[in-house]
Amino acid sequence: MHSMFGKMLIIDLTKSDIIEKDLDPEIFKNYLGGKGLGSYLLLKMLPPGVDPLSPENMLIFTTGPATDTALAPASRYGVFSKSPATGLYSESYSGGHLPPLMKRTGYDAIVITGAAKEPCFISISEVGVNFYDATEIWGMETYEADEAVVKAAGINGAKALVIGPAGERQLSFACIKNDRWRSAGRTGLGAVMGSKNLKGIVFSGSAKAPIADEEGLKNWTRDFFKKNKDSASAQLYKNKGTPALVAIANNTGFFPTRYWSEGRLEGWEKISAEYMQENMEVKSRGCYRCFFACGKLTTALEGRHKGLQVEGPEFETIYAFGGLCCLPEMEEILYLNDLCDRWGIDTISAGNIAAFAIEAGLKGKLKNAPNYGDAQSIADFLESVVEVKGEGEIFKNGIREAAKTLGMEDFAIHVKGLEPAGYDPRVLKGMGLAYATSDRGACHLRTTFYKPELSGMIDPAQIVEKARMFVDYEDRLNIYDALVFCRFYRDVIHWEELIRIIYLLTGVRYGVADLRAMAGRIQTMTRLFNLREGATMADDKLPKRLVSEAINDGKDLVTEDEMAAMLDDYYLLRGWDENGVPPQNSLI
Repeated sequence: MHSMFGKMLIIDLTKSDIIEKDLDPEIFKNYLGGKGLGSYLLLKMLPPGVDPLSPENMLIFTTGPATDTALAPASRYGVFSKSPATGLYSESYSGGHLPPLMKRTGYDAIVITGAAKEPCFISISEVGVNFYDATEIWGMETYEADEAVVKAAGINGAKALVIGPAGERQLSFACIKNDRWRSAGRTGLGAVMGSKNLKGIVFSGSAKAPIADEEGLKNWTRDFFKKNKDSASAQLYKNKGTPALVAIANNTGFFPTRYWSEGRLEGWEKISAEYMQENMEVKSRGCYRCFFACGKLTTALEGRHKGLQVEGPEFETIYAFGGLCCLPEMEEILYLNDLCDRWGIDTISAGNIAAFAIEAGLKGKLKNAPNYGDAQSIADFLESVVEVKGEGEIFKNGIREAAKTLGMEDFAIHVKGLEPAGYDPRVLKGMGLAYATSDRGACHLRTTFYKPELSGMIDPAQIVEKARMFVDYEDRLNIYDALVFCRFYRDVIHWEELIRIIYLLTGVRYGVADLRAMAGRIQTMTRLFNLREGATMADDKLPKRLVSEAINDGKDLVTEDEMAAMLDDYYLLRGWDENGVPPQNSLI
């Protein structure tokens, strides 16, 4: 298939072996690249029942047919594994300027297996793989580690992905970092790297996969830019970024606050996009070739963190520390964001864990718990978690395991072991279905279904027929992930645009029905993986508090019956049985 190399690289860290293999063209025809390719390889290559932190687990890095082209949404890579946070299917994505270099190595997939005896990092290009001793780099925080591995590799123009101390210590919410502030954040894949004694990977190269219609793609890209550079989506992301959601969330009442007990934060105005623009220095930054430029390079101008600069904070970080931890101070959220980036931990999980620890302290379960509204106590607590010291050790493996240890399982908020993002499903009921059915746990990004619920496309409280629109979003975004595209372009690239893009890239003319079928196969692959690893229908549910405790003066609640109705519809639309099990031979 055009726009793909037809090759994968397998690196066994235990043996320092390197194997290059050709990939069957039928794989690309049926699944494209990105999530389709990564999920296919994970299901086929990883034996059932593998411990996520054992040498046998795999990290599979993929790009897609759109990567390293002129397409604006295409600067992303995917990484796939078995998650130490959930014990199930794991996928995570990151952007920035690294993805084109991953593609230029000349491989569609890079599979890392085994575990090195000593800390190491590797470099990959189209001319070979090199192994380096990382003993002196082990222990570094992510910012300095990124610079150190690139410098040690000595390759002009190279870029790296790295882990921080949290990944080295195998925290279940450790992330993979690149371009200093970009993260493959969720499901603990930094811990998988750490379990392999792999501090980082340096990418470089000049390989180019031939595009089916390069001139046609160039013309399409030019026209797309002219049409959308001043669109509402482009202006929103460029001017305010994801923090624009803070005002929307609080005005609508879905901003999770005080560890999921309220829907609005008093004083939210001080953690809004408007506050950032008026009181901090904010510069827009985009990924490679992206004109939405949603990233915000933010510098604190006053207070104890004066001069601190971070790309962020994103809405999810603001919700996790501002809302859940009742901290309406943007400069302090910027500080906590910076610590998480340095340590290499997911801010969504970190904020959930900190707020849960606050509640544990109030209930007499912890002696040294942080406090609501106290940024330094939260920072000190998270440091103890990252260092696996004292009571912090209880939280090394995330909310689910901490809740078991503390006897607070009914109080903890997670699905399949992954903590949710900042969209309370008691208000946005379609997000309840999203959290319950997501292949990687409570995830907002697999469907971004808050978008149609907030934009008037469907009533947030509606239950009947909601699953139909939900599946349409999930299918389309599965194709995004197979390309690999940024989902922030979802309002300007629909099915017809996807058909044209894929034809120009690959030369294969799919119809809408073909792409929907492909998306369904990808979703079914992840379902089969999870069922194989022990998941059941019982795992497709919201935590007890979210279906029993109303918020916003008792007005908003999603009930178990409502969840069951949406779930039944979802299984039916997916072609699975009443227990969520796909039929035999449901994959090509």
